[in-house]
This record gives sequence, C-alpha cells and structure tokens, in this order.
Amino acid sequence: MVMMLVSYFPYLTYAVPAMAGLFIMITVIELNIKWAILAYLSSAVFVFLFAETESKFMYIALLGYYPIVKALIEKIGKAFIEIPIKLILFNISVLAVYMLLADIVGISKEEFGEFGKWGAYILLAVGNFVFILYDITVSKIATLYIIKLHPRIKKLLM
Repeated sequence: MVMMLVSYFPYLTYAVPAMAGLFIMITVIELNIKWAILAYLSSAVFVFLFAETESKFMYIALLGYYPIVKALIEKIGKAFIEIPIKLILFNISVLAVYMLLADIVGISKEEFGEFGKWGAYILLAVGNFVFILYDITVSKIATLYIIKLHPRIKKLLM
C-alpha cells in the first residue's frame, strides 16, 4: 500500500503497481496462495481509497493479483498453454480498466482523431510486449529472491 502512494509522482502510473505486485509475490513464496490472496485483498481496499486513479485500477484489476495467478498458471508446466492464458488475462484486465476509465473520465475515441482509431490497438500491442517482459522479470526476481533472500528469511522465521 505504501508503495502505491508513490504513484502520484508523474510517469510512475504503471511502474508502481507493477512493483507493488512483487510484494504479493513474496507472500506467495514465503507463506502460501491463501495468505497472498488475503494480502492482495486487504491492500486493494487501501489502494482503492488512497492511490492515484489509473494506478489503483491497474493494481486492483491486474498487477496486484497477477503474482498469485502467475503461480497458479505456472503449475500447468507447459509454456505453450501458460503464455496464451496470461495474455488473455492481461488483455481482458487492461481493456476492462480502460473502458471503466473512459466511462469515468468521459473520453471517446473520436476525440483523438485518426490516432484514436488505431492508437488503442497499437498501445494494446505494445502493452502485450511489455507484459511479456514483466512476466519474465517477475520470474527472474522470484528466482533471485528464492536463492538469495528466502534462506535468510526462513532462518529468521524459524
């Protein structure tokens, strides 16, 4: 939650919820998925109340719970099934957030002229690419965490 308050700084709208989701990843690793869900739900309430509008919706609709879902999806063990599921989840979440924000703010595609017609598709394609990079990065950070920090934290907790 504290991390999400930084989202009020310009240009951190997407980076902050992505980073905040990493704390949920730690909960998945250190405790279990049930505790991670509880952590996500409790943080989502505070994020909804206090964070910047676009960041809060990205955290609540995707980046906050993604580490939990990622852990569940990756139990399948077959990348050719996992990747499409992750991309479908991403696209549904992002489209839902932006449709909601468009209704709240009252923006229509026509206001953007020619860019409005194709801009959403271009941004979604770029978003999918960035999301794949984010997914890979979360995996690498989780691996690094398990190798470097998990043993130390386990000693502290036991």
